[in-house]
Amino acid sequence: MKNFWSQSPYKTLEPGPDGQLLVTDDFLRTYLQRPELSLVPESCTAEQSIHARLLANPRCDIAKEEIGQMADADIQENYRVWLRYRARLVAANSLESFYMSLFKGEGVDVPPLFVAQLAQIFVRHILGENAHPLEARMGELFFRTQKISLLEDGIVMGADEEVVARNLQASETGNILDLLKSKSLAMRSADLDVLHEQNATEYWARDEDLDLAVQLNFGHEPINHFCRLVEKWIEHFLGVKTRITPMQQISDPKWSWHVGLDAVATGILNKLYNKEVLEADELEKIICLFRLDFVDESAVAKAQAGKPVYLAIALNEQQQLKLKPQNLLFNLPLAKAS
Repeated sequence: MKNFWSQSPYKTLEPGPDGQLLVTDDFLRTYLQRPELSLVPESCTAEQSIHARLLANPRCDIAKEEIGQMADADIQENYRVWLRYRARLVAANSLESFYMSLFKGEGVDVPPLFVAQLAQIFVRHILGENAHPLEARMGELFFRTQKISLLEDGIVMGADEEVVARNLQASETGNILDLLKSKSLAMRSADLDVLHEQNATEYWARDEDLDLAVQLNFGHEPINHFCRLVEKWIEHFLGVKTRITPMQQISDPKWSWHVGLDAVATGILNKLYNKEVLEADELEKIICLFRLDFVDESAVAKAQAGKPVYLAIALNEQQQLKLKPQNLLFNLPLAKAS
């Protein structure tokens, strides 16, 4: 049993009878320990007082006038943002219902960092204590931007963008950079910085480091584990069982539904579906295609029954993969609840 991503506040939450996560006081306290709200030597008396009250009771009422008494205008705004966020958190039936509510209406009104943190919590919850290390590594795609490297021999490699940038900034030639610069996996005598089936258990010793690259080509195990995780994500939130299969191309004359798992993939699939001409460089942005089939056809809208849904992930102009896992929760052709 592995307690991975231990720095995540996941363990401060409690699962309800239905498996959904319930917000606890300890979970709310984790936000008070973040850099945006934690005390510093320069914190004024008003800020110290409010912070202490919230630590004692993270659900206590804080008046707008009290926030206005803080000396630092930036800290005032941080508290206003967090208190709005807290109000929605505690009003929701579960953390999952809160997450779903973020993407309805006029758009997300909370910091992107908070949204990514929630996605990490859900992936951690979904994978449980007996996760496969490759599923955990592919789970990082749900909340961390990946820097994509297209190597000359067709290998598609993903590595955490912040880790790559940090290594570049420090002028280091760490193993990840050596990998991204290399032309072939065969050039490396030891592939310990590339996570694959044979060395997958290496992940548990480095799960917080985010420094393991992964190959994203069709036919390789990481993509298969990504499919399993997407299936679990959909079932956890929507209660719908699916079967997802990697594909190299879509050749379906009756193609009727698709979902892009990121903004670029959405645009490319829309063009393909509408039979628009795509430039070669646009098609080359596709990392992988997938076919989604519903195990229970009763969950599907009648017009889509018996038909697959096509999915895709793609890199953007900055060679990034920025997954939007919420697309899977709102864009599937599900039957309307009666």
